Amino acid sequence: MSIVCEFELNGSEEIFEFEKVAKQSNGSVLLQQDKTVILATVVSEFDNPASEDFTPLTVQYIEKNYASAKFAGGFIKREGKQSEFETLTSRVIDRSLRPLFPKGYVYPTTITVIVLSAHKDADLQVLALNAASAALYTSDLPIKKSVAGVRLGYINEQYIANPTKEQMTESTLDLYVAGTKSELLMIEMKSISTEEMVEIDIEAFTKIHSTNDMSEEALVEAIGIASSCLKTSNETYEEGFEIACKHMKKIDLIATNVDEKIINYARDNYASNIKKAIKKLAKSERATQLKDLAKLIVEDEFCKNNELDFNAIYEAVSIVKKELVRDMIINEQVRADGRGLKDVRPISIETNILPLAHSSCLFTRGETQSLVVGTLGGDKDGQMYEVLTEKSTRTEKFMVHYNFPGFSVGEAKPIFNVSRRELGHGNLAKRALESSIDNDFTDTVRLVSEILESNGSSSMATVCGGSLALKAAGVPVSSLIAGVAMGAIFDDGKYAILTDIMGLEDHDGDMDFKVAGTKNGITALQMDIKLGGIELDVLQEALLQAKEGRNHILNIMEEAEKEIIPSEALPVIKQFEIDPGKIMAVIGKAGSVIKEIIEKFEVGIDLDRDSGKVKVSGEDKQKVSDACEHIKTISSNAKRFVKKEAVNFEKLYKIDEVLKGKVVRIVDFGAFIELPSGGEGLLHISKISKQRISNVNDVLEVNQKIDVKVLKISRDKIELASTEL
Repeated sequence: MSIVCEFELNGSEEIFEFEKVAKQSNGSVLLQQDKTVILATVVSEFDNPASEDFTPLTVQYIEKNYASAKFAGGFIKREGKQSEFETLTSRVIDRSLRPLFPKGYVYPTTITVIVLSAHKDADLQVLALNAASAALYTSDLPIKKSVAGVRLGYINEQYIANPTKEQMTESTLDLYVAGTKSELLMIEMKSISTEEMVEIDIEAFTKIHSTNDMSEEALVEAIGIASSCLKTSNETYEEGFEIACKHMKKIDLIATNVDEKIINYARDNYASNIKKAIKKLAKSERATQLKDLAKLIVEDEFCKNNELDFNAIYEAVSIVKKELVRDMIINEQVRADGRGLKDVRPISIETNILPLAHSSCLFTRGETQSLVVGTLGGDKDGQMYEVLTEKSTRTEKFMVHYNFPGFSVGEAKPIFNVSRRELGHGNLAKRALESSIDNDFTDTVRLVSEILESNGSSSMATVCGGSLALKAAGVPVSSLIAGVAMGAIFDDGKYAILTDIMGLEDHDGDMDFKVAGTKNGITALQMDIKLGGIELDVLQEALLQAKEGRNHILNIMEEAEKEIIPSEALPVIKQFEIDPGKIMAVIGKAGSVIKEIIEKFEVGIDLDRDSGKVKVSGEDKQKVSDACEHIKTISSNAKRFVKKEAVNFEKLYKIDEVLKGKVVRIVDFGAFIELPSGGEGLLHISKISKQRISNVNDVLEVNQKIDVKVLKISRDKIELASTEL
C-alpha cells in the first residue's frame, strides 16, 4: 500500500508517492508535477563503512529519452555518457544534500534520480532536488531535515518563484537557492543578457545596471525572498512526510572522535611545529610536514605508553592544525600566509603568449595559475547538444572548458576523462562571462582553461583569464569581468570574512563563496555553506567585501588590457551585405560557385540567405579582400532571384477538370505544363499517349499549347494526363 502526499506550492501541485516502487532501497519516492514524473532512490551500505572520517556520497541524475517520447541522437540509440546538464544537476543535488549528513556517517551512499516523464515547462533541477530530498528524509538514514530548491526570476519588475521556461526567456535574473526551512545550503546565480534596464526600489536597493550586473543589495533581497519560499516549502514537506517516515532512524554512527587527551598532547607540545607547517603554502608540502610531525610524535613516550598509532596521532595533528588556522584568523586577524583578511595575493598577467593561438592569457594569482586559450570559429563550429524536452537539437556558440591536471597540485596521476568538478567549474566561468558578449556577435567562441597550478579558486582565475582572452581575440564585450573566491569562519559568536581564499582556508573554513562580475555588479555567483545558515546581513557584508576584491583585480586587468598585442594567428574577418535575391548566384548549383571561391582564395564564407549578410574569414588579409571583391562582382552581375510563392492547387483546380496549358519545360520523365489559373503541373511520360513513348521531344515541344486533364491534386503539387487517355 503506497503513501501519497499532495502539496500546492508556488502555484503548482506536487504529488509524492512513497513505498510504491524500488522498495528494496533505503528510501524511494515518485514525484509528479503536472506530466513530469521523477523517481528518486537512496541506498546505503551499513555493513561496509569507510575507513576514513568522511561521507562517501554519490549522486546521479539521469534523463531517459523515453521521458519525452524520443530516441537518443547519434548512432547508438541507448543512453550512455551523462550530458553536461545531467552532470551539473548531479552536482547541484550533491552540494545541497551533503551538509545534512551528520559527522560520523561513513557509510557508502548512493542517491539516484531518474526522469521518467518530462513536460516541456518543467524545471527539472528544482524537481530533482525535491525528489532526492524526499527520498532521503523518509529513509532510515539519520537525516532530520528536508531540503527544497527554488528558482527565482525577475520579470516586469517582480520576483517570480519557479517561473516557467517561457517566463524565464523574459527574466533578467536566474537565481537558484537550496536549503532547509532555517538554513541556506547552496546558491547559484547568473545574470541574463537583455537590452532592458531593470530597476529596483531605490530606497531599498542599488539599481541593476543595463549590463545586467546585479547589485549586491538587490541580490541579498532576492536571496531573502527565495529563503522565505524555502521555509514555507520545507515546513509543508516535513509536516506531510511524517506519515511516510515509519522507519525508525536508528543507524548507529561509527565513533570517529579522537581521544581529547591525544589532541591536548599535540596542542600543548607541538603547536609551534604545526604552525610552521601551516605556513607552507603548497598543499603537498604542508601535508608532508604534518605527516612527518605525526611520525615524530608517535615515538614519544606518551604515545608508546598509550599504544597510539600513526593514524590517531595524524588525526589529532590535523584537528589542532584546523584550530590554529581558525584562531589566527578570528582572534589575530592574520592568515597563514601573513595576509590581512581583505588582501588579494599578488597578480601577474601575460596575454597572447602562444604564437599560433587566436588568443591566450596566462593569469597568475599567488599559487594559482590559469592559462586560458581562445579560439574563434563559424556557425558550423558550435557544439550541438540535445535537451530532453525538445525534439530538435541546439547549438552552443560560447564554450568554456576547464581542465585540472594532477600536476597542478603536485599529484602524480595521469589525465583521464573530464570530471564532474571540471565540468562544474567550466560552467561557472561560462555563466560569469557569457552575458558580457555583445548580443550581435554570432561567431563561435571556445575558451579552454588549463590549470597549471592551484591553491585556491582556479575557477575564478579562469574567469579573469577568460575575460582577457575574449578581449585579446577581438570579441566585442561590454566590460571586463573578474572573479574572486571568498571564505568565512564562524566561531563562538564571532566571524571573519576572507577575500581570495587559498586551499587551506577553503578546507578548514565554513563557507566557499565565489563571486564574479564587473565594477558595476555581479554576473555569476556560487555559494556552498558548510555549517548551515548565514544571516543576510553577513551575506551582504561578504558581497560588499567581494566587490572590493573584485575591483582591485579589475584594475590590474585593465592595465593588462592596454598591453594586448593581437595575435598574428587571429583570423581576418570582413562582413558586408548583398541583395538576398542574388545570394543563390554566389552559392551556385549544388554549391559549386562558393566551393570554388573557398578553394581559390583559401577563406571561410558564411552566408545568411534571408538578410544577405556575408562574412569572409581567412589568415591572409589580401586573399580575404580579393574574395570579398569577387563575391561582390558575382552579385552585381547576377540576375535577381525571386522565390515563387507556393501555389495551393486544391483551391484552383478540381479532379478530372480539363484545362488548356502550355509546355514550359521538357525533361526525361515528362513535361511541365503552365496552367491557366497559375502554377505548373507534371505531365508524366506515361500519361502523354496510349502508345509507349521513349522520348518526350518526339511528341511535344516548348511553348506548345495542349489540352490536359487533372489527374491528382495535393496542396502544392498537381499531376496531369493527356485528354487522349
